[in-house]
Amino acid sequence: MTRKLRRRHVLAAAAATTTASFVAPWFVTGARGAPPEAQKITPALIEAAKKEGKVSWYTSVDLPVAEKVAKAFEAAYPGISMKVERSGAERIFQRIGQEYQSKIHVCDVVNSSDAAHLIIWKRGDMLAPFLPEEVAQHYPKEHWDPDGMYASWRLTLSPIAYNTSLVKAEEAPKGFNDLLDPKWVGKIVKAHPGYSGTIMTATQQLARDLGWGYFEKLAKQKIMQVQSAADPPKKLALGERAVMADGGEYVITGLKARGEPIEEIYAVEGTPLITGPSAVMARAANPNAARLFYAWSMTAEAQQMNVDVGAMRSAHAQVKERPDRKKLSEVKTLREDAAAVADQADDIKARYTKLFKV
Repeated sequence: MTRKLRRRHVLAAAAATTTASFVAPWFVTGARGAPPEAQKITPALIEAAKKEGKVSWYTSVDLPVAEKVAKAFEAAYPGISMKVERSGAERIFQRIGQEYQSKIHVCDVVNSSDAAHLIIWKRGDMLAPFLPEEVAQHYPKEHWDPDGMYASWRLTLSPIAYNTSLVKAEEAPKGFNDLLDPKWVGKIVKAHPGYSGTIMTATQQLARDLGWGYFEKLAKQKIMQVQSAADPPKKLALGERAVMADGGEYVITGLKARGEPIEEIYAVEGTPLITGPSAVMARAANPNAARLFYAWSMTAEAQQMNVDVGAMRSAHAQVKERPDRKKLSEVKTLREDAAAVADQADDIKARYTKLFKV
């Protein structure tokens, strides 16, 4: 069995293996503490990326969305192939830590639904500073690292939802505390913070605002426990459970667009907001292709595709929201605190696992 790495072990692994990273000649790093100069997608970068010919992307976004992103990038830059490695955010975090321990550097660009991972990788000098021009110009400063190490590639929410064929709208829960009603015993599906970064972040927010007593009571509801944040909406659509306690909003939106009987609920207590940052790895095997893909993925065109095709949300100021769901400004959200998740994640997983016996 592969030994799981706690977050402090990832830092130790990084410290043991990090050396001076390759920096393309057109890229000049600013002093630590000041963001690097914003970079355009230039002909020189494109040419250097094409010479490498490939890029490896580790991501926790749902696989069908990841594959669409990869195909769009390959179409935009013929001659560069993309390898997608998709898994849950917590599995990706473990994998990168294990690869660093073994001095293996396969990942070029990483995306996680747990923003705390980026903080930890930054602390371990595992990320390369790179600030795409569109990030500097069109993203709120709270959505990119001041040292230019990472930026929010996607935003999502973790709402409640229900199967409209099994639950009437007037009988559906209005918030998280409603899930504790005895009528929902054996009817709820929920994802796991030990696998999903979205659920790790949502769990931290709910434990902070509602207390661990909420989860103690929820654990007694005979929950169907799944792994990924993408799984609960799919279980609802199949009719395997009537209500979901958490999950990826973008998956719900995609299922609804296909006519599945599922409806989201933005909880009266507030809905967890999750940022999904991306970054270029400091030891990227294909550093030019990595920077090209990262910069392209942050453009208005790529971000609009994320929203229109992937049903995600975007921090890019020029991207339009989908007309088939509430605007983010209309949803009461809980405050994200990635630094707290970075420090508390191991405890959260341990407490959750004990409560839900998984």
